Amino acid sequence: MSQLDNEISGEIVDSCLYIHSQLGPGLFESVYEKILIIELQNKGLLVENQVPVPIKWRGASIGNGFIADLIVEQKVIVEIKSIENLHPVHYKQLLTYLRLSKKKLGLLINFKVALIKTGIKRIVNGL
Repeated sequence: MSQLDNEISGEIVDSCLYIHSQLGPGLFESVYEKILIIELQNKGLLVENQVPVPIKWRGASIGNGFIADLIVEQKVIVEIKSIENLHPVHYKQLLTYLRLSKKKLGLLINFKVALIKTGIKRIVNGL
């Protein structure tokens, strides 16, 4: 994991802490996504949202396999949730996204929690 990856994820986490402290839990995922984009862009970070990621299977192009909520600096995938509880499949889903996009780091962020630090999970793809 490069220092840059860690710096990017630190900026994302800091932004999530700030957003949650100002708004609290319970809003739609799309609201948190739009606000997080604004916060990260204000920090000078490149943020792509709702990014379709194409999939190849045995050399054949299958089309888009998933849509990433956010990709920050073309390095970190951010999957945003606003749900009661994260389930093991959510972690596996993000790991699948990382593998298919050949990215090393992802953040799974659930805003529907009392303390946002308990809703932020870091997922690393061993490639």
